[in-house]
Amino acid sequence: QVQLVESGGGLVQPGGSLRLSCAASGPIIRINLMGWYRQAPGKQRELVAIITGGGNTNYADSVKGRFTISRSNAENTVYLQMNSLKPEDTAVYYCNADVLHTYSFQSARDAYWGQGTQVTVSS
Repeated sequence: QVQLVESGGGLVQPGGSLRLSCAASGPIIRINLMGWYRQAPGKQRELVAIITGGGNTNYADSVKGRFTISRSNAENTVYLQMNSLKPEDTAVYYCNADVLHTYSFQSARDAYWGQGTQVTVSS
């Protein structure tokens, strides 16, 4: 069973920084696209940043220049470095991964989500 486990959330003052991590484990053959999403109270989940297996990245306009997504393919881990945080960045952050994995002596490709980690930006 493939699992994604996030860490690194917390409470930070405006202008501060946090680094989120998401580690994938299980019968993984390869992880393709990995990404971070967030959901604020009363709002829909939205894309924050994505990264391909080759390291190409894309960001939501609201976080460009402040957030950086990166990954370690060897460790099946994706990171989100968040700088210059604003109160509007407050949300539950979820990681997502497009995973090729073994299943019942075959391979399968599925999308997985982490459990979410709370980020609160407040003075």
